[in-house]
Amino acid sequence: MTVQSVMFQGTASDAGKSWLAAAVCRILANRGQKVVPFKSQNMALNSFITDKGDEMGRAQVFQAEAARVKPDVRMNPILLKPSTDKDSQVIVMGKVLEDMDAVSYYHFKRKLIPQIMAAYNTLATENDVVVLEGAGSPAEINLNENDIVNMGMAKMADAPVILVADIDKGGVFASIYGTIKLMSAADQQRIKGIIINKFRGDKSLLEPGNKMIEELTGIPVIGVLPMIDIDIDEEDSVSLSRKPRRKDIQKDLDVAVIDLNKISNFTDIHSLKIQPDVSVRYVLTASELGTPDLLILPGSKNTNEDLAALRKNGLADAIMRAHRDGSRVVGICGGYQILGRMLHDPTGIESPIKEQEGLGLLDTETTFNEEKTTTQAVAKRNNYILKGYEIHMGTTKLGPNATPFSTIKETNGQSENREDGAINNDGTVIGTYLHGIFDNPYWTRHLLNRIRAAKGMAPLVDTTVSISNYKDQQYEKLAQLFAQNVDMEKFDQILQDSTK
Repeated sequence: MTVQSVMFQGTASDAGKSWLAAAVCRILANRGQKVVPFKSQNMALNSFITDKGDEMGRAQVFQAEAARVKPDVRMNPILLKPSTDKDSQVIVMGKVLEDMDAVSYYHFKRKLIPQIMAAYNTLATENDVVVLEGAGSPAEINLNENDIVNMGMAKMADAPVILVADIDKGGVFASIYGTIKLMSAADQQRIKGIIINKFRGDKSLLEPGNKMIEELTGIPVIGVLPMIDIDIDEEDSVSLSRKPRRKDIQKDLDVAVIDLNKISNFTDIHSLKIQPDVSVRYVLTASELGTPDLLILPGSKNTNEDLAALRKNGLADAIMRAHRDGSRVVGICGGYQILGRMLHDPTGIESPIKEQEGLGLLDTETTFNEEKTTTQAVAKRNNYILKGYEIHMGTTKLGPNATPFSTIKETNGQSENREDGAINNDGTVIGTYLHGIFDNPYWTRHLLNRIRAAKGMAPLVDTTVSISNYKDQQYEKLAQLFAQNVDMEKFDQILQDSTK
């Protein structure tokens, strides 16, 4: 096997390794090389459904887009979706295996190595370069014995490692030095370069520190990347802390997203954010909500517990009050279920809460079951074609005061004819299981213009690029950022040496 490889690991979560891996995927794709991303194990509530109906992490999806290849579940063979603080749904090669607590999974995960390596090896034989990504920090010494995603994976793939450090959090040199020195001598030798990420200011001020860290570790600092405004999907829930909490007063429309405790697939909002007249903000408390023009209840990995939390913190009442005062409401997946009259979980599929009343904004009733729906779907809503994907456990029945939102015409490439979602009688509340509905610009602009009309505003002709073209522009921008701020001769040498 002559494939080249390189792995990005971080001194901590949210250091930027996912983005740097995407940058390298685009750079190599632009050179005409066949390149694919790979992350053996991902923990995230943002996921995606491939055209084969397999579930995988969003980071490898946007990295695949950067590499100009179709997302493939082999790029992320293990996905963990936390359902509580201690338990996660374990997804192997795109399908649910079972729910496990952290201790059980820690002792079990090495049994997954054959499937991980089968996925990696087939990708490696089909491509010129594999760009790997670690998870969290490789210096989690309490977990390293059974590691399958950081240095454990680097060893299995025999891949060189570039360590990424986030200077914006402070203490960057301590984090670099501490991370490296907590590793074994063999693991330290696998690290071939250091990149300092998210720097603000004059790079010359870093040079004494860079030289000292190189002397202390024997590893070169091959790049310092500035903090820059690039708009790419973010997978890690840590990124939610950076989301705006207030309306941009220069924008006409106020869109408020409820920041659920177990929020999932918040990438659904990305396409709204690029609309020229839309301000998107994330709401944590009842006092922040007000009466937005559009209120969005996003997906949830634990719908019943998130609904209980909304009642406890007062947001449930605030949502219903906002609707009474004129806010339009859209619920997606778990958010759709929350909008209904009742939620039933008789066998405890999602939580110990067996039954509770929903917000009652839609005349629907949801019952959770063990079967998980994972499909790419094409739906029709009036004259609009909506493409997206479904990830949910549970079925929802409509009462007499609700009508279907759309008709699913195709799933995973096969013809179908079934109803999805619900709308209330006056059309002010929409629920759907279809993730990605806002990626459909014509329907999205239709919805936004209806809101504008209700406010006495003239309709706006959609002046935004399509979401796919917009993303492509951002990947190019990210690739340029990397190429301009990393010593590419040293990077190319690391890549070249990986085949020796």
